[in-house]
Amino acid sequence: MKKADQKIKQTTPDLTDKLARIAHEPGVYLLKDEDGTIIYIGKARDLRKRLAAYFKNSGHTDMKTGVLVKKIVDFDTIITGNEKEALILESNLIKRHRPRYNVVLKDDKRYPSLRLDLQEDYPSFAIARKIGQDNATYFGPFASAHAVRETLKTINKTFKLRKCRAKDFKTRTRPCLHCQMEGCLAPCCMDVDPRVYREQVNEAIMFLNGRTKDLIAKIEQQMNTAARAQEFEKAARLRDKMFSLQKTIEKQIAVTTDFKDRDVFAIVRAKGFALVMVFNVVGGFLKGTRHFSFEETISTDEEAMGTFIRQYYEKPVTLPKEILVSVEMQDAELIQDWFKTVKGHKLNILNPKRGEKAKLLSMALRNAKNELEELLAARSAEMELLLRLKEKLKLSRLPKRIECFDNSNIGATQAVASMVVFEKGKPLKSAYRKFKIKAVDRQDDYAYMHEVLSRRLGKLKSQPESEVRPDLLMVDGGRGQLGIALAFIRELALADQLDTIAIAKKDEKKGQTQDKIFKPHRANPIAFGKDADLLLFLQRIRDEAHRFAISFHRKRRSKDALQSELDGIPGIGKTRKAILLKHFKSIKKIREASIEQLNALPGIPSATAEAIYQYFYDSEDSGQETENR
Repeated sequence: MKKADQKIKQTTPDLTDKLARIAHEPGVYLLKDEDGTIIYIGKARDLRKRLAAYFKNSGHTDMKTGVLVKKIVDFDTIITGNEKEALILESNLIKRHRPRYNVVLKDDKRYPSLRLDLQEDYPSFAIARKIGQDNATYFGPFASAHAVRETLKTINKTFKLRKCRAKDFKTRTRPCLHCQMEGCLAPCCMDVDPRVYREQVNEAIMFLNGRTKDLIAKIEQQMNTAARAQEFEKAARLRDKMFSLQKTIEKQIAVTTDFKDRDVFAIVRAKGFALVMVFNVVGGFLKGTRHFSFEETISTDEEAMGTFIRQYYEKPVTLPKEILVSVEMQDAELIQDWFKTVKGHKLNILNPKRGEKAKLLSMALRNAKNELEELLAARSAEMELLLRLKEKLKLSRLPKRIECFDNSNIGATQAVASMVVFEKGKPLKSAYRKFKIKAVDRQDDYAYMHEVLSRRLGKLKSQPESEVRPDLLMVDGGRGQLGIALAFIRELALADQLDTIAIAKKDEKKGQTQDKIFKPHRANPIAFGKDADLLLFLQRIRDEAHRFAISFHRKRRSKDALQSELDGIPGIGKTRKAILLKHFKSIKKIREASIEQLNALPGIPSATAEAIYQYFYDSEDSGQETENR
C-alpha cells in the first residue's frame, strides 16, 4: 500500500475500499452528504492522492475543511484525459449542481452596460441590463447604474450622437430639444453626412476603450489644422471637445503608467467568508470596482481564485489582455490555456511582487479587507436580530429565510398576490414571486390565500429536493389568514417543518398602538415592548409584500384598460392590438399618431389606420362638444 493510502482515517469499510480503488489519474471528484447531495466538486492531477488528503488522521487546520469531511458519506470520480479536460468538466459541473461549499457566482444581479448597434446608419448608445445575442457591441459592465449614466452623459455631451430611440428616430419630423441646445447632430430630421456621424461614433468608442489620450491628441491635431485653414468655428468646437475630455481624465484615477487594460483580483477570508475584490483598469485608469462574497466555501485561496476567474469571464464582460491575482496560481498556465480554448482570447495571469502592478494589487487587497470587515459587521448585526426574533417568537429554528404573502384586489377584479423573500435579514428580490388568482371568481381573501399557499407550498411536498424551504412563513392578515395557512400546512404534513405567523394592522379606533403579530395556539397577539425594532423588521417585510402586490395589480389594471380601449375600434383584433401596443406602449401615443405613422406599422393597412385615427379624432371632438355645452 502506498504512503498516501496509509494515512487514510478509519471511515466505513466501503468508503475506504472505494478510495483504495481510485486510480492515480487526473479527473474530477464529487463529494456527497448522507442525502446524496453533492456538497463539493473539485479537480485533481491525481484523484487518489487528492481524495486521500480529506481523510488523513492528522486532521485539518482549516475548521471548514474539517466540517466538510464530517459530512462526506460518499463520493464519485470522473477520470479525464488530462488536467485541461478536468478543468473544463469541473466548471460545467459546478454550474450545473451549484454545490454548497464551492465558490459559485450568483446571477441575481445584472450590472449595466452600454449597447451600440454598429449596423445602424446612425448608431446611438443605450443602457442595457442584459447582454443579448444580437450582434450589437457592448461596453462594460459598469460597477453601478450611476457610473454608466455618468459615462453616457459624458458621451452625449462630447460627441453629440442622437439620443432618441430607434423607433422614435424613424418617426421624428422635427429636431428635438437636444438639437436646439447643440447637444445632438439630429440625423433624425436633418441632413447629416453618415461619414461625419460615423467619425463621432468611432471617437466615442476610442473613449470607452480607454484610449482617451490618443483621442485628445487626434482632436488637438484636427483643431490646429482647422485654425490654420481659418475655420475658426470648427476649431472652437474641437477645442471645447478636447477640454471636455481633459476634464474627464482629471476625474479618473491613474493607477499605472503603461496605459494597459487589465483586471485585478484580490481574495481575503475571515470568519467563514471569502471576498473577491475586482478592479477594472482601462488605459491605465481605474474605471470601476466590484466585489463578490461567498459563505461556507472550503476551497483554498488558489482553488477559489481559479474557479472565480473562470466563472467571472464566462459572463459577458470586456476581456483584458492581462489579469493580476493576489495568490500564486500553480494552475496559471492551465487556466490560460482554458481561456484561449473557451473564449478564443489570449490571457496572461500574473502575481507581481514589485513595481506598479504590485502596488495596484496591494490597493485591491486593502479595499477587499475593508469591504469584508464591513460585510462581517453588517452580517453580525443581522444575525443578532434574527436570533432575538427567534427567541421573541419562540420559533423552532433560526428564521434565515422568511417568506411573506399578501394579496391585492378591487372587488373580485384581477385579484393578485405576492410573495417576497428575506434571506438573512435582507430582501432577496430574485426569489420574489407574483401570482394571478385563477381558481377564485369572487372576493374572498381567505380563498385567495389558500390558492397562493397551495401553489407555493405544494411544491415543497411534490419537489422537496428542488425547492428551497422557508424557515418562517408570514401572512398579511389576522387570525383568519393564519388559520388558513395552518390548515393547509397540516394538510401537506409540513407542520413540524415550518414556523408560521400572521401580521395585522393596528386598529386605531380601538386604541391599538402597534401592529399585531399572531402565532398558532396563542389567543393574544405578541407584545414587543422594548423589542420594537423586531416589530419594525416584520412590518418592513409586510410592507414590501404589500408594495409588490399593489404594483403588480396596478400593472394588470393598466394593461387591461389599454386593451379594452382598443376593443371598440372596428378591424382591431388580437394580432393588430398586439402590434399597436408593442410599438406605441400607451393609448396617448396611439391617439397622437398620424394616419401615416399608423399605416407604417406592419400589419396595419390603410383602412385600419384611418379607422383608428377617426376613432380617436371623433372621441376628442365629442369631448370638446361636451365641454362647450
